[in-house]
Amino acid sequence: MAGELWEGRFAGGPSEALQQLNDSFPFDRRMYREDIAGSRAHVRMLADVGLLTENERDQILAGLDQVEEEMASGAFEAKPSDEDIHTAVERRVTEIVGDPGGKIHTGRSRNDQVALDVRMWTRSEILEGIVPIVLQFQRTLLDHAQAAGDAYLPGYTHLQQAQPVALAHHLLAHVWALARDVDRLLDTVDRLDVSPLGAGALAGSGLPLDPSQTAAELGFSKPFDNSLDAVSDRDYVVETLFDLALLGVHLSRIGEEIILWASTEFGFVTLDDAFSTGSSMMPQKKNPDIAELARGKAGRLIGNLTGLLATMKNLPLTYNKDMQEDKEPLFDSCDTVRLTLLALDGMVSTVTFNTDAMAAQADSPYAAATDLADHLVRNGMPFRQAHGVVGELVRRALAGEGSLTELVTANEHLGAEAAQVLEPGQSVRQRTTPGGGAPEVVRTQLANAVDRVGQDQQRLAAALERLP
Repeated sequence: MAGELWEGRFAGGPSEALQQLNDSFPFDRRMYREDIAGSRAHVRMLADVGLLTENERDQILAGLDQVEEEMASGAFEAKPSDEDIHTAVERRVTEIVGDPGGKIHTGRSRNDQVALDVRMWTRSEILEGIVPIVLQFQRTLLDHAQAAGDAYLPGYTHLQQAQPVALAHHLLAHVWALARDVDRLLDTVDRLDVSPLGAGALAGSGLPLDPSQTAAELGFSKPFDNSLDAVSDRDYVVETLFDLALLGVHLSRIGEEIILWASTEFGFVTLDDAFSTGSSMMPQKKNPDIAELARGKAGRLIGNLTGLLATMKNLPLTYNKDMQEDKEPLFDSCDTVRLTLLALDGMVSTVTFNTDAMAAQADSPYAAATDLADHLVRNGMPFRQAHGVVGELVRRALAGEGSLTELVTANEHLGAEAAQVLEPGQSVRQRTTPGGGAPEVVRTQLANAVDRVGQDQQRLAAALERLP
């Protein structure tokens, strides 16, 4: 049966090795809804342009309905000849309705058919599967930011304590990174919003097809401009894999922070038991496995991206069988990101922030060193000179010549007034520039972030309304 699509050219059927290597049905069958939807639109168009009778159209549509029910229920019985989802659907429809089923492929190639299926599947997965979970995770972070109030913790550069920042400020940094991920994913959907159906194998068709009709029925804004590009374009798959890889990197960075913060050395957070694991040997252990897996999955997502880029880099126009390798990394990246997001959202939503431990670390007088330099600048000293004055006081304090507060109070350029910034909680209030970490500034940023997530939710809703 595998040879029936092209058996006229060949004296015999394919070898078993070829068939096993060539068959994609085990993984591309998950696109059955998209394949059947595309076939319905194609069949209706064929009838409208006079290539099918109304009776043939109705028989085929009824057969497609039955195949979809079988696929959805698990009753569909695959055969060794089902080379891919397209072959399987056509074969089963023909079994159900007879000769009219042989007309379902009129004016169509598996080249434009698979290009259509992958576009439709990617569009649905982004809009219905991934972006909603990213938005939910952002809302979880926003809830924590709102609840954090004026709590603060050390900010870090080079993983060394740098300057104190509001806890809400830190959480909002991740919200803004995720907002860029949402923006990229929705932009990707905008760029893939082109129907390739009607491009045929590569050069279009001599039959009176109407690609605009099928494009409109399937929820695309327009049909293809160039048939060669339509069947060979996988930019949207690569772009989706990039979007997901970068999203995975952002989730990995969140995971790394949770790993650090949950350690005894930091003690900034306590994880809920339901989102932690234990040790098979050490009874006292409580491990942040979700965070570690989020960190680990990023490498897998990056690998899927680079693998497909390597596959596509030297393919001549138009379709080449190498392009069958686009679906498995796409499916895997989408599945991986969805699962990681759900687990990470559950872990973060149930975490307890130990704000006393955070404040104890952030209140180190050395974290206010920049504020001391700023005090000197406000009094007319050039910053580089101010930096040197404060740096010398820090060196002397670390050498045991006295506490930093004592040395600042005794310094002729600073004195008791400047030493007040070393008091607990004072330094974080100094970061008053727009977008900075002072509590009152963060409250403005929080309102802006809430608005941004709401706007993205509306943008997602508008995109979902365009789906058929």
